Amino acid sequence: MAEKSAAAPKTESHDPDFPEAFLQFMRGGWREDELSVSPLAEVPNFEKRRAALSAAFPGETLIIPSGNEKVRANDTDYPFRPGSDFFYLTGDRDPDSVLVLMPTGSGHDAVLFTHQRNSKDTDAFFRSRNGELWVGRTHTLGEKATELGLGTAPLAALGQVLAGTAPGRTRVLRGFDPNVDRAVLAYEPDRDKPRDRELAWTLSELKLVKDEWEIAQLQAAIDATVRGFEDVTRVLPADREVKERLLEGVFGLRARHDGNDVGYGSIVGAGAHATILHWVRNTGVTKPGELLLMDMGVEGNNFYTADVTRTLPVSGTFTPLQRQVYDIVHASQQAGMDAIRPGVEYKSIHQTCMRVLAEGLHDLGLLPVSVDEAMDEKSTVYRRWTLHGFGHMLGIDVHDCSNARNQNYRDGTLAEGFVLTVEPGLYFQPEDELVPEELRGVGVRIEDDVLVTADGCRNLSAGLPRSSAEVETWMAAQRAAGPRLPE
Repeated sequence: MAEKSAAAPKTESHDPDFPEAFLQFMRGGWREDELSVSPLAEVPNFEKRRAALSAAFPGETLIIPSGNEKVRANDTDYPFRPGSDFFYLTGDRDPDSVLVLMPTGSGHDAVLFTHQRNSKDTDAFFRSRNGELWVGRTHTLGEKATELGLGTAPLAALGQVLAGTAPGRTRVLRGFDPNVDRAVLAYEPDRDKPRDRELAWTLSELKLVKDEWEIAQLQAAIDATVRGFEDVTRVLPADREVKERLLEGVFGLRARHDGNDVGYGSIVGAGAHATILHWVRNTGVTKPGELLLMDMGVEGNNFYTADVTRTLPVSGTFTPLQRQVYDIVHASQQAGMDAIRPGVEYKSIHQTCMRVLAEGLHDLGLLPVSVDEAMDEKSTVYRRWTLHGFGHMLGIDVHDCSNARNQNYRDGTLAEGFVLTVEPGLYFQPEDELVPEELRGVGVRIEDDVLVTADGCRNLSAGLPRSSAEVETWMAAQRAAGPRLPE
């Protein structure tokens, strides 16, 4: 048996003990190719955002991690997506990286601490699970600095930097990298102090107003989502059952082809599954005569995501009762959109949508009290059939700006440049004995993505129909066009 090398230990339990002859053979005969890199077009956007964050915390060290890969099972990981705030500030896509804003007399110096390339200088390029023969060519620190317009340093140097930061003058975006969290806790033991929470809410509030580049990213993701709904409808049979997961997969193909992935777990709820607000198992089947609720969104290549819901009659035509419920939800959504403009209270949009739903429930004979009594904050009994709010902020996260303070979000007012969803719904559970039998198992939600403009709002997802009559006409046109592959 050939002699085995004691150097370069195995990196996985199933790795072989390579003989020395093989190791020597692997260490030579490789050409070194340079990457052609240039600054990303969006570098000025990242610089502008870091400058705004710097201005919010003069003289303080700010630490924003990318996050780590997450184990899916044993030695396989989920596909990595960088933390949204980290990407918002850097444009970097790699795991374990950490952005540090170091205070200077005039602001901050930004340095990205990141993994060095596993080049062919060591056996790591073919022995490590992150080696280039396994994952492909990675950037050098210099190449990454050029692309991102940002100073870089080896991740191995981060510990010394963290150890040198000043207690009481350092803030960390927590929950993304336990190693960073532990390192800072070593000298900032009071993790309940509001300093780190203030960093998180400041980043969320910086993201409330979208600039032109961000709006373009969202529009591209929404346009791809429209194509995805078309794809699904073109393969949805009117006269036989089909699995929810087939429809989920067809949309997922569009998301992976036109963007990075889906922005969240797709909800494909056929029949009574439409009444389950976060139905993501998608194990059911469609049935002619029933409704199909689909809540899906493409995440673009820069991680901005759409969030759109449509409820379709599988047969292509609503029954009279289905149409009545659908039209109530559509009227609620339209009322909410009509109320949106800068300066309007976020809560008032919710109340506008909910009143229309309550009036519709009254017309259906379901409310045990008057509409005004049902809408009273001491009652809200109408919510038995609509548990969620009218919508949420949308952007680089499907629930964007979630760390913003209430006074600037849910208790605040809308401003030009906000992007939010409007998504009222009615859901009659199959076991609800307070509704007529013919309503049980009926669920309807309509969701669109809107941009607050100077004098109102613009529906970014207007490429999909909303009224019941338009839905029927659109479904017929999609089915007539037939299935297609993304181009």
